[in-house]
Amino acid sequence: MSLNDTPQSERLTIVVIGACNSGKSSVINMLANQEVSLVSNIAGTTTDPVKKAIELPEVGAALLVDTAGFDDVSLLGEERIALTRKALDSADLVLLLIGENDKLEKEWLSELSSRSIPYIKVANKKDLHKTDYDGAINVDALHKTGRMELVEAILRKIPTEFAAQDFLRGLVKEGDTVLLVMPQDKQAPKGRLILPQVQTIRALLDRGCTVISTIPQRLTETLSKITGIPDLVITDSQVFDFVENNIPKECRLTSFSVLMAAYKGDIDYFIEGAKEIKMLNKESRVLIAEACTHAPMSEDIGRVKIPGMLRKLAGDITIDIVSGKDFPTNVTGYDLVIHCGGCMFNRQMILSRVGICKRDGVPMTNYGITIAFLKGILNRVVY
Repeated sequence: MSLNDTPQSERLTIVVIGACNSGKSSVINMLANQEVSLVSNIAGTTTDPVKKAIELPEVGAALLVDTAGFDDVSLLGEERIALTRKALDSADLVLLLIGENDKLEKEWLSELSSRSIPYIKVANKKDLHKTDYDGAINVDALHKTGRMELVEAILRKIPTEFAAQDFLRGLVKEGDTVLLVMPQDKQAPKGRLILPQVQTIRALLDRGCTVISTIPQRLTETLSKITGIPDLVITDSQVFDFVENNIPKECRLTSFSVLMAAYKGDIDYFIEGAKEIKMLNKESRVLIAEACTHAPMSEDIGRVKIPGMLRKLAGDITIDIVSGKDFPTNVTGYDLVIHCGGCMFNRQMILSRVGICKRDGVPMTNYGITIAFLKGILNRVVY
C-alpha cells in the first residue's frame, strides 16, 4: 500500500507526551519533516491529540500523535489530560519529553511501565532545562538536530510483536487455493470492500495463494468450478452456518472476524470467553463494543443480530453498546464483553481493552467467535 492508502490501524503509533511547552509539537514536526503541529511559546497550545501519518526510514508507515501537556492547569486541563491518557491506549511506543516537572514525569513513567508501553525519553531545548537527562535522546527540534539519533532509538524500541505480526498465522502456504465468501450487504461501503476483506486478499496474494471470491448465493456454483477442494474457506461471520453447511466437511473454515481477533487481540482468551455465553441468563449484563462509529443499519451485526441471538438463548438480558473510543475503564459490572473485529483500531488498542477485562476478571470475546459459538460450529473454525 502507498503512504496515503495505509490505514491508521496498520501504522506504528507513536504518541508524544510531556509537560506544556516542553517541545512536543516541535519534535513531531522534526520527525515528520513538515509543520504538522502548531508551535508556540504559549503553554497549552495543543489541546486535543493531533495525528500525522508519516513514513519513517526503515520503520515504514507510522502515525505520530501530539498531545496536550500533562501539567495543563487551564479550565479544560483535566479533560485534556484525560484525552492524553486515553491516547496511550493505542500507543505502540511513547516519546516522553523531559522538562522541569520531575514529579509528573515520574508519575507518567510509572504509568507507562505498569501498562508495559515501551518509551523513549527525549530532551529537547536542552539549553533551557536540566543537564542530567538520565539516558534521554538529546535533540534540538527547532533546528532539526538529533533527528537521526531519535529515529535510530525508535528503531531499537519498536515492539518485536509489531514487526512479527502475521495476519494469516501460518494458515496457508504458497500455492494454496483459498475461497472467500463475501456477502455485499448494506453495511459494506458503496463501491468498496470492507477493510478486513482487503487485508485478507493482500495477505493471501503476498503468500502466493490463488484467491477466489464469491457471494453466498454463488457458493455451490463456485465450488463446482474448482478442481479439488479449497485449502481454506474464509467467510463473513454472519453467514458462518450457511457456508459450513455448503462446503465439503474436509474444508478448513474461518472468518474475517476470527482472523482479525487472532491478528489484533488475544485469540485464546477470546475462545475461552465465548464459552461463557452458555452461562448467560436474564439477569446477565453484556457489553458490546464497536470500533466503528457508523450509523447503525437495520441489519447491524453488533446492535441487532448478536443481541437478538443472545436474547434468544438467555432471555431479556441487559446489553450495553459503546462505539469508537468510548470504552469503560472498569468493566466489573459485566458478565461478558463482546468486541468487533477491530479493523479500525491498531493492535495495542484492542490489547488495552483485553487488559482491562483481564484485570477486572470479565471474559471477553469477539463478533466472529461469538457467532461461531452460537451456531455450534466453533470447534470447526481454524485460527
